[in-house]
Amino acid sequence: MTEDLLPALSARAAEAAHSRDPVCSCVAGTLAHHEDTTVVRHGAAVAKAHAPDTDTAVLAVRTAVAARLPGILLPPLTPAPAELYGRPVTYWPYGTPVDPDDPDAAPWEEAGVLLARLHRTPLPGAVPPMRGPEKAARAVALLRDLAPPHPAVAPVLDAWADLPPWARGEAPAPGPARLCHGDFHLGQLVRDPAPGSPWLLIDVDDLGAGPPVWDLARPAAWYAVGMLDTDAWHRFLTAYRAAGGPAVPADGDPWPALDVPARALTAQTAARAVTKAAEAGRALDEVEEWLVDACARMRSVPAAAPAD
Repeated sequence: MTEDLLPALSARAAEAAHSRDPVCSCVAGTLAHHEDTTVVRHGAAVAKAHAPDTDTAVLAVRTAVAARLPGILLPPLTPAPAELYGRPVTYWPYGTPVDPDDPDAAPWEEAGVLLARLHRTPLPGAVPPMRGPEKAARAVALLRDLAPPHPAVAPVLDAWADLPPWARGEAPAPGPARLCHGDFHLGQLVRDPAPGSPWLLIDVDDLGAGPPVWDLARPAAWYAVGMLDTDAWHRFLTAYRAAGGPAVPADGDPWPALDVPARALTAQTAARAVTKAAEAGRALDEVEEWLVDACARMRSVPAAAPAD
């Protein structure tokens, strides 16, 4: 029934939109359609079909956390997931995403403040573990299973092997657990289409208890390999620190805290890139080569020791 999911999900989104606003614009479309996730919009409502192997009870806990933090996370339209063709479905307000064609307007400061506020939120007792390291390990496992093996596999696996067990999802992370997003990047920010509306974090699939530094790791990795300019990185980090974010020291060198998770995210991103290129039967593009080269360089630079 997979082929029936998209039209059925679109119908569910229309129902959610019309129940919220009878005078609906009926602007509709597919926002994302991947092997394990489908997201559609109808007017002011969004319906998301989550991966078939999603634990619905755990997703309900994550959705409930979003409902309790409306100034940080986009609150859901309904309190618990529904089901459609065996897939859990959640409903959300439509929000305008970050414009990828206008990097100068990227809300790095707002993102830093939101993450700091999330990390300072008291940890809900029932919240599950944050899934960041688990997802990184899954990406590397898929790379390892490539047949025939790709020539770029070795440097990525070597960089991964050099990481401590916690960064590979094999052991608890050091330090106190905080409430974390688990998969932060600029695509996880939206705001209401009304002018002046605040940015909010979306996508609770990986939300949970874990090391807050993981949420800073992708921007840190991009900065370290030259994919994020110095100004944007410093705006993000400065805003996070000014808002009391606990993942890094309030001043001084942040890299003893950031180095290991940034390496993990670099390996994860490179693993995904090589896997996709191999499955498509194409050569790596410039950015993908850049990521693999960054993994190769990691072996020549010892990881920073965590600060006491």
